[in-house]
Amino acid sequence: MYQSILVPVDGSTHAVKALQVAAQLAKGMSATLYLMTVAEFPPDNIGLFTGGGVEPFTQEDREKLAVGMKEEARKAIDKARAIVDLAGIEVKEVVRQGHPAELINGEAESLGVDAIVMGSRGVSDVRGMVFGSVSHKVSHTAGCTVITVT
Repeated sequence: MYQSILVPVDGSTHAVKALQVAAQLAKGMSATLYLMTVAEFPPDNIGLFTGGGVEPFTQEDREKLAVGMKEEARKAIDKARAIVDLAGIEVKEVVRQGHPAELINGEAESLGVDAIVMGSRGVSDVRGMVFGSVSHKVSHTAGCTVITVT
């Protein structure tokens, strides 16, 4: 039924549970798993969070911060791979930077995956309650099956 499955991971326990479910599906169907992580861009008003003005950082500083955020996001894939047994499964990795829901759906479409398996909550639960969770956005806009794991 599923030949390819996209699994967004963010370091949360829900993402690990989703990967466990996806791994079981993949093993049973010889499907390819795409592990994806998304680093968000540094906010435009980052200076307010550090006690400074609206924009105390240069563009070069923002780019360095963005690279660091991408490296940290990449660690989410490493963490998930260390916890979940993926032996015998073809696994490919995708690291992107931007808005998670948009990029997850875009990558799913680009890869032509049959399903997205993702955690119901990520590492930023409070933000999700205020702005809407990534899983909620993905499930309402994806062009393929979305399995949400709690």
